[in-house]
Amino acid sequence: MTQSDYIKDIAEFGLKNDQKGLLSALNELVEHSKKTRKVNLALELQTIIKQAVNEQQGSGLVRIDSPQFFLREQNRALQDLVIEKLKSDYRLKHLVSSEYIEDELNFFIKEHQNIKKLQKIGLPISNKVLFYGPSGCGKTLASYVLSGELDKEMIVVNIGAIVSSKLGETSKNLGIIFKQAIQEECIIFIDEFDTIGKLRDYNQDHAEMKRVVNTILQLCDYLPQSSILIAATNQIKMIDDALLRRFDLKLNLELPNKEQIKELINKTIPSDQFIFDYPNKLDNIIENCVGASFYTIQNTLVKSIKRSLLLNEFTSEKSVRPLFIKINTKLWENMIQKEKIAGLNI
Repeated sequence: MTQSDYIKDIAEFGLKNDQKGLLSALNELVEHSKKTRKVNLALELQTIIKQAVNEQQGSGLVRIDSPQFFLREQNRALQDLVIEKLKSDYRLKHLVSSEYIEDELNFFIKEHQNIKKLQKIGLPISNKVLFYGPSGCGKTLASYVLSGELDKEMIVVNIGAIVSSKLGETSKNLGIIFKQAIQEECIIFIDEFDTIGKLRDYNQDHAEMKRVVNTILQLCDYLPQSSILIAATNQIKMIDDALLRRFDLKLNLELPNKEQIKELINKTIPSDQFIFDYPNKLDNIIENCVGASFYTIQNTLVKSIKRSLLLNEFTSEKSVRPLFIKINTKLWENMIQKEKIAGLNI
């Protein structure tokens, strides 16, 4: 089935008010999106589905003094502070990284898979991870991979909602997030961590920033080993030293080298569906990609595939789909060059 077929099914089930069929069709579209490398669409659909299910479960009248009432109020307080709560389907095989990064993530995963054995002999469990490095180099994806490998729900924090100009409000919001993570034994993911973890000697809002950093330090110290904090930043030098010391694992996700670029291309385009019109030029393009982020390389490649399709005869409804879809090599090369010249390496 194509994406349009799934959309037709969704429309049909929706108009018939068939919730079971609608949910099934949406889940099938999520799986189809993953297989066709439409990662963002898959994640957005997963979030929409889970939010809708949670809202249905929490609807209806409840007693004010009942456990359901307090749970609903707690969820309302949490809702504005969270972008999404999800269980990821991503695994290590989806991540392109160095052997060192892969090994470190593997050991972290094995620690938590064997948490009871390690705790039985009194060994501490690593549960705080910091990913740092340039934009577009897989920090968010690495977080989703840990969530998927550990089969743990992940709370993606809305950093814009967490930070407040009201005195003490930021610390209070952080407390709500950590409390939820402790109750559910899940993962907290905070992107742009430098926003709340700045050095305490910064001049601006010195007193309030010091309170926020102290709050995070305390929350980290009392975070149970069954819960996990994952933070990501492009500005590690801005983060307070005491906070940096709290992280058991600090991993630098760097710009891709030539081998990693080749691996990214192979993961992005199935070899049984796509070919380059001039394969002999691919090495030159990979050379030109050096210095660009994973995001820039993958984004321009996907764009070039779509534009290659739109520029050839396959756009006609009567045309027969070829055995292989040819990617316009020159088109992709020009996109990479434009991105690098414009300095949009994000």
